[in-house]
Amino acid sequence: MSTVRRTASLLVALTSLVALAGCTSLQGTNDGGYVPGKGGVAEIALDNREKAVDLDAETVDDGRLDLADLRGEVVVVNVWWSGCAPCRTEMPMLVEASEELDAKFVGINTRDLSVDAVRAFERSAGVTYPSYYDPGGETLLAFGARYSPRAMPTTLVLDREGRVAAVVTGAIPSKTTLVDLVEEIAAEDG
Repeated sequence: MSTVRRTASLLVALTSLVALAGCTSLQGTNDGGYVPGKGGVAEIALDNREKAVDLDAETVDDGRLDLADLRGEVVVVNVWWSGCAPCRTEMPMLVEASEELDAKFVGINTRDLSVDAVRAFERSAGVTYPSYYDPGGETLLAFGARYSPRAMPTTLVLDREGRVAAVVTGAIPSKTTLVDLVEEIAAEDG
C-alpha cells in the first residue's frame, strides 16, 4: 500500500472516530467516576404526581429509616457521594436549610465504600439528619423509573403524602431556591 493510500485511510478512520464521538450526548464519567447533574429544577404538578415513595433501609448510624414514617411532613432527599465536588459544595447549604425549614431532611449516600468514611464526612460537614448508606445505589430504585436519580447530586422534595413533588438535578442553585420549593410544597392543599 502506498504512503498516500495509508495516509488517506488513516484520515478516513480518524474522521469517522471524531464524527462518532460527536454523536453522543454522554459526557463519560469524568475524573470523579460519575456523571454530574447538569442542573435544573423541575416541579411536578399536584395532579401529575405518582404514588408515594416506598423506602425502608439502613442508615449510616446503623439504624433504619422508613420514609412512610415521615408522611405528613415535607421531606427533602439529597443523593450525594463524598467524592462528588458539587455534593461537597452544597452540603453546608443543605445543613443550614435543614435547621431553618419545617421539613425533614434525609440523605442517600451512594458510592462511598466505607460507612466510616461517610460518618467522617458527615461529622466534618455538620450533618445532623439521617442518611441512608447505599454504596450500590439500590435505594434509588424506590423513586421509580421517572424520578430515580441518575446523577449526583440530585435532590428530591417529597410532598406530605410522600410523593415526588420537585427534583433538582445537579447542585441546588441556591438556598433560596430550596427554601422556596419546600415552602411552596408545604403550603399545598393536598
